[in-house]
Amino acid sequence: MSLFSVLAKRILLSTPYPNRHSYFAFSSSPHSDQSIVSAAVSILKHRRSKSRWNHLRSLPTPAAGFTPSQISQIVLQIRNKPHLAHTFFLFTIRYSLCSHSLASYATIIHVLSRSRLKSEALTLIKSAIRKFPDTNSSNSPLVFETLVKTYRACDSAPFVFDLLISAYLESKRVDESIEILRILKSRNLSPNVATCNSLVELVSKAQGCFAGYDMYKEIFRCGDGNVKGAKPLVPNADTFNVVMVGFYREGMVDKVEEVWREIAEMNCEPNAYSYSILMAALSAEGRVDDAMRISEEMGEKGVKRDVVSYNTAIAALCGAGEVARAEEVFREMVMSGVESTCATLEHLIIGYCKIEDLDSALLLYKDLCRKGFRLEAATMDALVRVFCSKGRVFEAVEFVRGAVKKHDVVPREKTYETLINSLCEEGKMEEALKLQVEMVGKGYQANLEIYSAFINGFMKQGNEEMAERLRKEMVTTQMTHDS
Repeated sequence: MSLFSVLAKRILLSTPYPNRHSYFAFSSSPHSDQSIVSAAVSILKHRRSKSRWNHLRSLPTPAAGFTPSQISQIVLQIRNKPHLAHTFFLFTIRYSLCSHSLASYATIIHVLSRSRLKSEALTLIKSAIRKFPDTNSSNSPLVFETLVKTYRACDSAPFVFDLLISAYLESKRVDESIEILRILKSRNLSPNVATCNSLVELVSKAQGCFAGYDMYKEIFRCGDGNVKGAKPLVPNADTFNVVMVGFYREGMVDKVEEVWREIAEMNCEPNAYSYSILMAALSAEGRVDDAMRISEEMGEKGVKRDVVSYNTAIAALCGAGEVARAEEVFREMVMSGVESTCATLEHLIIGYCKIEDLDSALLLYKDLCRKGFRLEAATMDALVRVFCSKGRVFEAVEFVRGAVKKHDVVPREKTYETLINSLCEEGKMEEALKLQVEMVGKGYQANLEIYSAFINGFMKQGNEEMAERLRKEMVTTQMTHDS
């Protein structure tokens, strides 16, 4: 056990906690209670796996089955076989052999956490949170209190509180997660960095990027108060990535750059994803050359480019219409042995569509299909726009119908607008009407763009009567929508 774990346990166990409930007491059980516990433990340890469960069900327990205290004692006596303890606990739930208390849940959670059976412990913690909801918002979470009270008896490890915070995070219960972390920090304890990163990420998503940044500062930079000799909590690259993503998501490029500088100030080495976030943020602001300088710096620093960093660079260049440079990056990606993804090909397709090189875009689309990737609606829309700009609207219609069938993709409303507008421009009103019916079948309603396309198409044909009828219908529809 690490020095930190030893110190953490010592401080946690020496900290008094207010009583709210009575928990299991192992030294005060009556003789009959001990007999049942001993019999159950003997069966679990010495009977064969196929027969032990029938023998357990035949034990002379009261009508209600085992008591929560008995379950806790049994689990603790077989804690060196954590998988067996877990199976036994689930067995009592499945066959309703115990009306479990929060204390009995806490016992098995401690045993599983101590043995680093993370997924099993997490599942039971989340079950306990649902089964025993907090009724008094002025106190700390009930599950947390119970785990603290049962900590010493179960010879647990601080890792259990990482799992507890993780369980609340996975349940999207931010406030409880923050409260537990603050209580732990007040006792000079901190969850591991990965758990803290998850908390910062969830706060950022739920409450905004600045709230996430404040949470990061609270955890990693303010009021250390660490136990003497204990290793202080230090942010890693993933910590900064979470903070940068929060700012990037809300368009705060200057704050992304500020955090990037902070990485250097903290003597932390950014990873490939760190570079990708900064590149994406700079590209979103139109600073493609700056983004590519960051990409070059990544290579100079010896950080190996991964598929995300390559895709980010390709997307930046294609978005700026610099497809030739994007192809160079793509070739480097292939030569480096990094496998391209669907996103790689779609960035390039959209790039070629941007410069209206339809033939190159279609070649990449064939490659996408050959690799079994699924076409996204945005890429379909880009291809349709180029088809139509080159006067190949019927090919565009066939392409969309083939792609819908092959990739099970739903075309965007804008895709239908482009197709219908192009058909009406060419006077193909019957085909446009069929497509409009198909559009309605996909859940889209005729809008001003669609009405205008049909009105102009009928006017070009000299069918003023139909154009006027549609004009009146458009006004009525708009009035209904506005009201």
